Amino acid sequence: MSQTLIALLHGPDQPGLVARVSGWVFEHGGNILHADQHRDTEAGVFFQRVEWEAKPGADVTDAAAFRAFATGLGMNVQVATSAHRPRVAVFVSKADHCFHDLVLRWKEGEFACELVAVIGNHDDLAGVARGYGLPFHHLAVTAETKAAAEARQLALLQETGAELVVLARYMQVLSADFLEKFARPVINIHHSFLPAFAGGRPYHQAHARGVKLIGATAHYATRDLDEGPIIHQDVARVTHRHGVEDLVRRGRDLEKMVLAQAVRWHLESRVLVYGHKTVVFD
Repeated sequence: MSQTLIALLHGPDQPGLVARVSGWVFEHGGNILHADQHRDTEAGVFFQRVEWEAKPGADVTDAAAFRAFATGLGMNVQVATSAHRPRVAVFVSKADHCFHDLVLRWKEGEFACELVAVIGNHDDLAGVARGYGLPFHHLAVTAETKAAAEARQLALLQETGAELVVLARYMQVLSADFLEKFARPVINIHHSFLPAFAGGRPYHQAHARGVKLIGATAHYATRDLDEGPIIHQDVARVTHRHGVEDLVRRGRDLEKMVLAQAVRWHLESRVLVYGHKTVVFD
């Protein structure tokens, strides 16, 4: 398959942006495969995702040239190439449902990435990770050792060249210092429909409130717990007949699907973070 370039851009809306972007691609010998745009009418901000086939051998030079072009239009821009397979680390604790789902999808070729490390604050998943042929690193975390453990995690991420961390039900809060030093995206799955029931034991909270819908939310992790930009959410109906364990069981299915979709969209450069929100080009 030919390599493609994918650009995500946003900035002040102005007449002729779509025409100028498509014109640039045409003038550089490219062929647009997909283009989508959105305008925030309240803020007056234009968003676009455009994917095109570059001339053979011109993907790197075209990426740099397009960045310069888009910046000249007053746009913020990111450009990725389909030839690049991001290196991904997965953080786990004891729950295994999201971990198994991610790895099996990856082995089936659903994710255009390389899984380079599995890092667990417990060693419960060490055997299954190695059974998948993935290196497992047990780095225990306690209140007293958290800073030192995060330093070891950061060193390992640097050593493996990780460009994305996926928290597959990793039951630890990453510190603001960790996120600042890693300085790359971290995707978390939270087992509730945020902003409802943030924090711990959300299914117990939901049951106590007698909700009729439960949900799962995939979002980027920030220094503010469970308040990062939301990538994807889904819900399932429940009734008064469902106990906490029923909610947990139904929620697991949601968590797997929501996390997998969020990771896929991120890897395909379909998620544009803007302030506290995202624009997702499906």
